[in-house]
Amino acid sequence: MQTNDQLFTEGDYQNVVITWRNGAPVRIGDIAKVTVGPEDAYVGAWPSGAPGLGVIVQRQPGANIIEIADRITEELPRLRESLPSDVNVAVLNDRTRTIRASLHEVELTLVVTLVLVVMVMGVFLRQVSATAIVAVILGISVIATFAAMYLFGFSLNNLTLVALVIAIGFVVDDAIVVVKNIHRHMEAGASAVEAALEGAREIGFTVVPITLSLIAAFTPLLFMGGIVGRLFREFSLTIALSLLISVVLALALAPTLCALFMKAPKHGVGHGKKTLTDRLGVGYASALRWSLRHKTFTMAVFLATIAATVATYIHIPKGFFPPQDTAFIIGTTIAPEDISYEAMREKHLALADIVRADPAVQDFSTAIGRTGGSQSLANGRLWIVLKDRSDRDVSAEGFIPRIRPKLAAIPGVAVQLRSAQDINLGIGGAAQYSYVMTAADQAELAPWAERLTRAMADSPAFRDVRHDMQLGARIQQITIDRAAAARYGISVDMIDQALYDSFGQRQIGEYQTQIGQYQIVLEVEPSQFSRVATLNSLFLRAPTGGMVPLSAVAKVEPQQAGPLFINRSGLAPSATISFNLPVGVSLGEAISTIERLKTEIRVPVTVGGRTQGTARAFEDSLASQPFLIAAALIAVYIILGVLYESFLTPTVILSTLPSAGLGALLLIWLWGLDFSVMALIGVILLIGIVKKNGILMVDFALDAERRRGFDMEEAIYQAAVTRFRPIIMTTIAALLAAIPLMLATGTGAELREPLGVAVVGGLLVNQALTLFSTPVVYVVLNRTFNRKKRRERTNDLDVIPGPA
Repeated sequence: MQTNDQLFTEGDYQNVVITWRNGAPVRIGDIAKVTVGPEDAYVGAWPSGAPGLGVIVQRQPGANIIEIADRITEELPRLRESLPSDVNVAVLNDRTRTIRASLHEVELTLVVTLVLVVMVMGVFLRQVSATAIVAVILGISVIATFAAMYLFGFSLNNLTLVALVIAIGFVVDDAIVVVKNIHRHMEAGASAVEAALEGAREIGFTVVPITLSLIAAFTPLLFMGGIVGRLFREFSLTIALSLLISVVLALALAPTLCALFMKAPKHGVGHGKKTLTDRLGVGYASALRWSLRHKTFTMAVFLATIAATVATYIHIPKGFFPPQDTAFIIGTTIAPEDISYEAMREKHLALADIVRADPAVQDFSTAIGRTGGSQSLANGRLWIVLKDRSDRDVSAEGFIPRIRPKLAAIPGVAVQLRSAQDINLGIGGAAQYSYVMTAADQAELAPWAERLTRAMADSPAFRDVRHDMQLGARIQQITIDRAAAARYGISVDMIDQALYDSFGQRQIGEYQTQIGQYQIVLEVEPSQFSRVATLNSLFLRAPTGGMVPLSAVAKVEPQQAGPLFINRSGLAPSATISFNLPVGVSLGEAISTIERLKTEIRVPVTVGGRTQGTARAFEDSLASQPFLIAAALIAVYIILGVLYESFLTPTVILSTLPSAGLGALLLIWLWGLDFSVMALIGVILLIGIVKKNGILMVDFALDAERRRGFDMEEAIYQAAVTRFRPIIMTTIAALLAAIPLMLATGTGAELREPLGVAVVGGLLVNQALTLFSTPVVYVVLNRTFNRKKRRERTNDLDVIPGPA
């Protein structure tokens, strides 16, 4: 059974009879206009400047974004075939374009780093078999790490691939130290098997503390809270997995390969031409003797390094994540609060013409109306897709200041632009950062939000400063005469519903077809929509059946200005001040400037304020940075203390860290970067890398004291000289892993650069200082500690009574 209970065309609705007058039917077409149109007549979008609509596809958590993009691309031809010929479907922006390019750059960096490290190892080891063994261990470690990542469900992304690039400098360390020690025994005349057994036994306890303490340095990252903690969990676990795999291979597979394939060197001890490393070793031994003779001076330099590190950390500009060039610009347009739909559309079409003319633009789209996060016609959206970086003459951060003056030439509309980021912790506002002010009273909040906005706009530390309190809307106040309404039997709700039927877009029904569901919307004639006089034409039906004019039950007050809407944060009225930062201004400086401006304009305590989104996450990260570094140091200290069963030895080993921190901070500053989260990760990496030098020297010195009977100073001297070559080799390996990150220029390089700069700067300064300071610290602390122990033992003997 089927009935015609649904109507599908304009003519069907126009012919519907709604009443009879004088024996004749009154149809909908006699009193209203029936048209087919969008569900909301005051929403519009113009992809590439033509009327259309935009569909945003977002992945579910854990889904593979590359796979999703590929599947959408595969389905697009079939979708086009199912649509009318005059409807075009095109991809406006594919965010995986820059993701793929960034991953390709990191993969290329990974390969380059592998090749560089193996080549340098060949130069230092001076033997094809030894170099090949190190290369095999390195390759297997990387492949096994990929397998472990797959088993743990990790994804290949910018952070995990950067972790692998950095891990190469760590992974190769274990193999280098083991192979080099076996190589040294073979140089001394031992057979391949004897050298492998003795070299692995001798170095085993050195390699294990290096690896475990390095993993301990990353332990605090695993327990970080918030979004930053979730971002770096896979990063930390990837490095930890690669280290565990490398130490097993270095102690199990490397000695076996050495015993099977490594040949005894032809250049015996004392024979052959001295290499550059040999000459460096001789010069280092002489300089180290001088340092041990001038311990006071060396300790003064060491203490000055600690002071300089603290001072530099306090004064260096702080940032969150470095801005990336994702080739995607997001814009928000702000117009007068009482602007009409037609006027807003014309302004957006004018903006589109300007954007289209820029040679760096690949595509664009604009939209207006109450959709996509916008609450009024006065706020529109603008999306700009840039060409690939190699095909344009300007970066995303350079494009914004270039096009901003051109867009500002359109009168009656302001445009805020921000570069979209892969790591986005904001709330999708008009600008990159935001600050929220709250108060119990909207009337008190408004003037202070306006004053702070003006103060920020006048400051060179900000750009694109605006607040979202649109207070210039024309509000028509209608006062209901409740007594009069009661006489006619009309309720307040009836009046509200009549006004919404006239000036809103009320859904009064729907009809369904085989492919969709469509709304039936009622509204007043658009030409009458913005006229106050229309209110005089409204009538309400009383329960008795008569028609009552609105003017009989309500009074139309004079128009007044007021807020277009009231934002709230929690339960309190709020105003969000959005802003971007000019080049050279860090987020930390900007937040400090906001607090200073609030003090200068004397914002009362009843008006609160706090950062929001990315700025809030930055403040949380900044507050936790000292604790994170301290937690990493404590974790390393505990591991070393347990392994060496000493309180003193870990302190000597950790004395290598201040110079690394100073080098990282100084090079970051000289490079023109902020101390961001990525730079912080680089410093934590340094904690693991540079303490290796201390372990290599101290472990040898302790063994020389206990087994060979050397005195303390001679033991640490022999340790430093003997381990000089492995220290140089492992440091260069770590440098080669970080330099490609520091010098990267491809897509996504902005995220990797601070980490590489921090590691390179830290290693350079650390290598220049710690080779001299660590032996002196070892001697000074041991002599001080042993003198105190001897004094305590003497005091104990003094109080023991003699025989009766």
